[in-house]
Amino acid sequence: MSSVAPVPATAELRVERSGPVATIVIDHPDRRNALTRSMWAQFEPVLADLAEDDRVRVVVVRGAGSDFSAGADIGDLRAILHDPETGRHDGGHVSAGENAIARFHKPTIAAVDGYCLGGGWQIAGACDIRIASARATFGITPAKIGIVYPLSGIERLVRIAGPAVAKQLLFSGDFVDASEAKSLGLVSRVVASDEFDGEVERFARHLATRSQLSIQAMKDIVDTIADGSAGLGGVNARWQQRMAGSGDPEEGIGAFLEKRRPEFTWNGGAGSGR
Repeated sequence: MSSVAPVPATAELRVERSGPVATIVIDHPDRRNALTRSMWAQFEPVLADLAEDDRVRVVVVRGAGSDFSAGADIGDLRAILHDPETGRHDGGHVSAGENAIARFHKPTIAAVDGYCLGGGWQIAGACDIRIASARATFGITPAKIGIVYPLSGIERLVRIAGPAVAKQLLFSGDFVDASEAKSLGLVSRVVASDEFDGEVERFARHLATRSQLSIQAMKDIVDTIADGSAGLGGVNARWQQRMAGSGDPEEGIGAFLEKRRPEFTWNGGAGSGR
């Protein structure tokens, strides 16, 4: 990666930028990248900064070292579950971080290596695409420590894998390897461990060459369908109108006819989606 940008208030979430790809690194390797309360709180400002950066077209989320994230830091778990500022007991700031990822209008990739457990799955599950290394291990473990998983995480798990698989994972807290995770629908691809980093980088850069208008529009439409949200026709109409003035269709069609690679220029910026 070419540069490291400072993250406000903490060094535990680190942002690396390389051309059109930004990588959010969960940086707590001595605890398998377990997430503290302060780390959860950083997702919103970090993503807001990346949303405003027109150079960034794709965001990858990964862990430092050999693990994605082992979930909530047990040493900080009481503060995570019980917000001392609001008095809430539902870990609302955890859901806020998760939902900030899910609402981000640019495409996101979870690069899952090693352990992806508990709250780590919330982060991965909120990303658009999940790519796992062959050595990745998944688990959703609230039943092992007697807590109730955040509602946002349960809802998203049900949408991704269905109610039967969600119950299996939540009730048992059992770990599943990368192959089984793919069969359960938790990840879309499994890559050999020695090829993993290169393949994630290649795929992220591949997405960055595609029309960002097409990607952001279809992300918005797909998410609206998956959420069962009203107003799907309005969302589609809004994007059809933006397409008409974007210049991307002319560039894409022209490049196809001229047998060259298109150079798409639209990069709508923050707030271009829902």
